[in-house]
Amino acid sequence: MKQRPLLQGLLALSSPLLIALAVVVLLQRQGVDKLQALPALLIGSGLLISSGVHRRRWRRELLLALRQDEDKQEPHGESLP
Repeated sequence: MKQRPLLQGLLALSSPLLIALAVVVLLQRQGVDKLQALPALLIGSGLLISSGVHRRRWRRELLLALRQDEDKQEPHGESLP
């Protein structure tokens, strides 16, 4: 299934924009009203961290697969006796 680039771009920006919105609200409100911005800040941060962890795990698995594939192939330039 082909993903649309615009939708994919908006989803990529959603977590940082949610964090930015929460920071703006934290700066504008005073006292107990600041607590209303904490859920947005925590959710945005959690999504960003989760995405980073997933991306790092995926890249590590890809690198290991490439290394295993490289080990199975014969070295280039060597001749058989």
